[in-house]
This record gives sequence, structure tokens and C-alpha cells, in this order.
Amino acid sequence: MNRFRRLRKSKAIRDLVRETRLSKDDLVQPFFVIEGKKKKETIAAMPGIYRYSTDLLLKEIEKLTKSGGKAGLFFGLPKFKDSQASAAYAENGVVQKAVRAIKKHFPEFVVITDVCLCAYMDHGHCGVVRDGRIDNDATLPILGKTAVSHAEAGADIVAPSDMMDFRVKQIREDLDKNNLPDTLILSYAVKYASAFYGPFREAAHSAPSFGDRKTYQMDPANSREALKEAKQDIAEGADMVMVKPALAYLDIISLLKTNVDVPVVAYNVSGEYSMIKAAAQKKWINEKDVVLETLTAIKRAGANVIISYHAKEVLEWLK
Repeated sequence: MNRFRRLRKSKAIRDLVRETRLSKDDLVQPFFVIEGKKKKETIAAMPGIYRYSTDLLLKEIEKLTKSGGKAGLFFGLPKFKDSQASAAYAENGVVQKAVRAIKKHFPEFVVITDVCLCAYMDHGHCGVVRDGRIDNDATLPILGKTAVSHAEAGADIVAPSDMMDFRVKQIREDLDKNNLPDTLILSYAVKYASAFYGPFREAAHSAPSFGDRKTYQMDPANSREALKEAKQDIAEGADMVMVKPALAYLDIISLLKTNVDVPVVAYNVSGEYSMIKAAAQKKWINEKDVVLETLTAIKRAGANVIISYHAKEVLEWLK
């Protein structure tokens, strides 16, 4: 008879036979960037996460790299918003300035920029609004211009998160036309209309002023649709595809890992982060153990890369 407990009898043996290993190389830390200098703003719903002006952002990235961090995902909060998201693609936009500064000081640090319009639109939706509806095709050129502006500033990877149909095709064509063929596209291919985004919307000031995003983000009940979305984005030129959120969609991460031939990225989102932080503050859980178990589960499901607000802490723990 097999005694399976023999493989668990000591930490050394458990480590020796462990099937899934969480690594520093797996992790991406998200950042929120604001205009100005010497600014660090608290985000009430996300303890330990802040909005930074670029000068203080550089100090945070320095700390992250000293812990072994290699990549960040950047979201911008502009000074002004309008109906065409013009600040999203401005040459001196908040993200564009931050990217140039980061690549100047940390040229090897992998810069991923979120390409979406919700934080730049005066109505908070991810696309152009016409007659109370989100106009998919009118949104595409703006997304293309935004991605090109990020790449020209030095972004290594642009990550469209808007969920408009055909936006990967638009962005790939616009990058190529502007002599930026080496810029990678990480598509938020499988982004669900989730209830887990609440803290992020506070952080990015991006809540829609009317309605919701269910006409363009995916129905949480659907799985086959996820595979169709991912395969179409790959056909249009995506180099990587993302599943967002992560914890309630481990089956979707596994589905993509089995059925696509590009790296699969999982976004451990704000609501998932904040729930752990809140429970830890109440001393209901051991935060470190729960975070490591959570991220290991995401990797076990098939994620090649994990975007997580916990990343900066996990990098220290993995030392």
C-alpha cells in the first residue's frame, strides 16, 4: 500500500517534491501614477497601495527592483477628462511622462501600460459614448493612438483592457505603421464584468457615471466565450492573453492554458487583494500564508504571469 504521507514527513522532503513553485519571476506589481511632485495619496479601499507622482514612483520601483521585482503595470490618473479621452494619448500625458522617466532610470525594468479610456473619459466608460451606447468602432482609433503613444514613450508591453471587439487588430496595425513592431501586446482578452473591481475604481477614479460595463465586459457565467475571445485576440496579434479576475476564474485560467499557445497572464484584482487585507487587519487570517496559498493556486491553475497588488510584499517574503 502506498503511504502518501511519507512524501510529507519533513519540510525538506515537501520542498523536494513540490509540483508548483511561486517565483519572483512570476510577479508584476501594479502602480497608479498621478501628476505633480512629491505626491503620495492613500487609497482607503486598498491598504498599502498608493497613487504616486513620478518622482516618488521611481523610488518605489527602486525598492521593488532591489527585492527582485522585474515588471510593473501602470495606470494613469490625468489632470482632466473629456468625451474623447484626449489625455490618454497626449505626448506629455501622465503615463507617457512616467514611462520615459522609468526607462531612463531603470532601462531593464519591464514596463507594461494599461491601454483603456475609462480614467480619461468624462463619463467613466471604456469607449466613446453615442446616444447612450458605447460605440465600439469609434473607440478603436483612440485606443490605437494611446497604445502608440505609450510605446513611443518606451513601454515594453501595451495592455488593452477596454474589451472592444477588434482593438488588438487596431493596435497591432497602428504599432506596425509607426515602426514599433517589437512592442508586445498583452490583451485583457478575458475580462469579466466582475464585482471584484470596486477598490480599483476608487483608486483610478474610473467608475462609470451611468449604467455599467456589462455590454462589453464578459458575463461571469460564461466559459466557452472566454476561449473564443482569447483565440480571436491571438489571431489579431496578441502576444499574451489575460484572465481577469483570477480567484473566481481559476477554471478559465486552466482552460486557456490548455488551449492556447501564448503565455497566460492572471490578474489578482483589487477586490481579491482588499478582502485579504481586511481579514488580516481583523486578525482572522494569517496574511502571508493566505497570500502565498492564493498566488500558488493561480500559478497551479496555469498562469505564466501573475499581476498582483501583493507582489511587492511577496518579493520580500520569497527572499
